[in-house]
Amino acid sequence: MANTVKTWHLLPHDDLAIERLARSLGVSVIVAQLLLNRNLTTPDAAVHFLKAPLTGLHDPLRLPGVKQAAERILSAAKQGRRICVYGDYDVDGVTGTAVLIHVLRLLGADAEFHVPNRLEDGYGVKVEALKRIAEGGAKLVVTVDCGIASIEEAEEARRLGLELIVTDHHEPKERLPAADVLVHPRLPEGAYPFGSLAGSGVAFKVAWALCQLASGSDKVSPAYRECLLNAVALVAMGTVADVVPLREENRIFVRHGLVRLQQGPSEGLKALLSAAGLDGKPLSATDIGYGLAPRLNAAGRLGSARLAVELLTTTSPQRAADLARFLEEQNQKRQAVERGIYSSAREQAERYNAAGAPALVLSSTGWHAGMIGIVAGRLMDAFARPVLMIALGENGAPGAGSGRSVPGFKLHEALRECSEHLLSHGGHATAAGFKIAAPAVDAFRESFCSVAARHFTAGPPSPRVLIDAEVPLSALTPGLIESMKQLEPYGAGNPQPLFLAGDLQVVGEPRRVGGGERHLSFKVRQQSREMKAIAFGMGERLEELVAAEGKCSLVFTPRINEWQGWRSVELEVKDLQAGSRARLE
Repeated sequence: MANTVKTWHLLPHDDLAIERLARSLGVSVIVAQLLLNRNLTTPDAAVHFLKAPLTGLHDPLRLPGVKQAAERILSAAKQGRRICVYGDYDVDGVTGTAVLIHVLRLLGADAEFHVPNRLEDGYGVKVEALKRIAEGGAKLVVTVDCGIASIEEAEEARRLGLELIVTDHHEPKERLPAADVLVHPRLPEGAYPFGSLAGSGVAFKVAWALCQLASGSDKVSPAYRECLLNAVALVAMGTVADVVPLREENRIFVRHGLVRLQQGPSEGLKALLSAAGLDGKPLSATDIGYGLAPRLNAAGRLGSARLAVELLTTTSPQRAADLARFLEEQNQKRQAVERGIYSSAREQAERYNAAGAPALVLSSTGWHAGMIGIVAGRLMDAFARPVLMIALGENGAPGAGSGRSVPGFKLHEALRECSEHLLSHGGHATAAGFKIAAPAVDAFRESFCSVAARHFTAGPPSPRVLIDAEVPLSALTPGLIESMKQLEPYGAGNPQPLFLAGDLQVVGEPRRVGGGERHLSFKVRQQSREMKAIAFGMGERLEELVAAEGKCSLVFTPRINEWQGWRSVELEVKDLQAGSRARLE
């Protein structure tokens, strides 16, 4: 079994700094502590973070290549030349593609889109696809969330007579593609103030500049403004799904995109919200990550993502409902396939874990290439080390690999060090993909684990829980939890706050609840305060919970439970220790 013992680390606090920031902002000391834990040390920085105004988005023309891209796209639209938006098949790619398609249609452009088939085409711009696009009459290709590593493909586009604009956010290689325009927040010669935009965010900047150019002013016309506001909802989805840091511009996109999703969703998004059971409900980034994004991703993982783009761009309520229903069916199939892969991969992972492997490189011919990234992420969480999964092809065909990494271990750089064993590779620090020949898997595993061993010099790290503050149960009021909502949306770079409470006594009999009795439900008391607690996925830890005569410490996030008009605070437990005194590193 994976080592479930986690190291608890209580973040340091400065009482004077907390009090000073709390007084300056007029917030509680706990909220001030949370802001300081996120390196928001000055009132100005904290206010900007809390308010996250739309006006905080940077001028799109500051993004390298945006001005030239907007000029070329508008020129092509006016001349009636066909424009093809070439997007990636994941949520970030399909939402960014939809953003540009909406604006191009508003411009009256002759526009189409192409999204590769994940299983047949693989990630990125492909030569064969460019040939088909050229044969179809397109003259300008605009990539979304891909293309920055497409060196040969850019050369082919030029031979085909295609004008090529690359918009991307993935890691550039030493050599950049010879496209007509490159739009990227981290180009070597660029000085864009925020380098962590998602691919959909980059596409939005192009769309914004295009609307400004078409309006003849920095202030866009009402129709373009409405289009861009709708697009913010799409960018929010791509940003959350791609797990980029929810800070600065990304935080603004998600904060305002969630509002737009609730107050003015498009026909496609209405249908998607309904399919996920989220229509009419307050939305959070978690709802995107676990409710909306998987349904959009399902089509791409099991086949073509074209239907996801169509859902996000249709104006027909009936067509939207039909597409959302199909995506729901695909998502249910995805879940079934994922469960099977996870069970198989977990067995392999346990064996390598028992041998002390610093990273897990797993492979099988029975795995669906579109599912392995999700499973790799789950195993990375369980084993607290980098995980690579390889879906080997039939009859010796090359395998498709996908990986997820722990903080501090840059996956794309590690793959580069092992590139002699790979046919191709690309991605980010935390997520990456690659192609590999079946005979090379064992040598690659050895090489990759050697890279990981050099990085983790003290051996594979234990799972680590970062705790924001220790708080008594008496401080957990509905008012505090309401005030903490200012810090939302939570996600990468802005994790949901975690608190520690020690010297707790379990009250009554804890119960295993839920399907398969997977969860724990119990009550705890601290002095005179008693609270309900729910520990999802911890049903097997019942004996541990009561091991010290019911004395325990909990790491949790507080939440408000509303039932029949009553509002009470409950603890959503993230980890537990038996005994009254918490063991901290």
